[in-house]
Amino acid sequence: MSYDVAIIGAGPAGASAALFTAKAGKKTLVIDSDQSITKRAWVENHYGVAEITGPDLVEIGKKQAAKFGAELVQGKVVAVAKEGEGFRLETENGSYEAKHVVLATGLNAELAQQIGVNTKPGTEPRIKTVVDATPEGKTNVPGIWAAGTAAGVSVHTIITAGDGAKVAINLISELNGERYVDHDVLKA
Repeated sequence: MSYDVAIIGAGPAGASAALFTAKAGKKTLVIDSDQSITKRAWVENHYGVAEITGPDLVEIGKKQAAKFGAELVQGKVVAVAKEGEGFRLETENGSYEAKHVVLATGLNAELAQQIGVNTKPGTEPRIKTVVDATPEGKTNVPGIWAAGTAAGVSVHTIITAGDGAKVAINLISELNGERYVDHDVLKA
């Protein structure tokens, strides 16, 4: 079974990207190793949220993505290889195929380096290495994108979630061949 998009990481960047891609009707897989640093956070600086624990924010994000059809699996991706029109992602528990891959791996750039994605020194405090991605989220490997802390943006949840959404919009736009917009309106 092949997915349109496989997202590695279900923290704010990954789950936000998944929410958008799934809501846009793209067959979305999220593989999460449960290592998000947000799981240790107390959050009072996320617009629209009075205060929330990091674990609750992560769980709500996963539920939002699942509501729109994203499939979430627990596991650690150990390899990503070009295969046919897309990629094969290997985990300890099996493999998956996807046309596009989004690296939303937070502090961890090891997978990116292992699969030939260019990295560069991080600029945020304590972030040593990040994926070298364009402002749109593209990497040097066509079809592999990066979002959130892994892509070098600030570690704040509001920023990583927004970056995940931005990258997802760009990816969906590329898949659709035209600029994608997701606007819901209040029901009368």
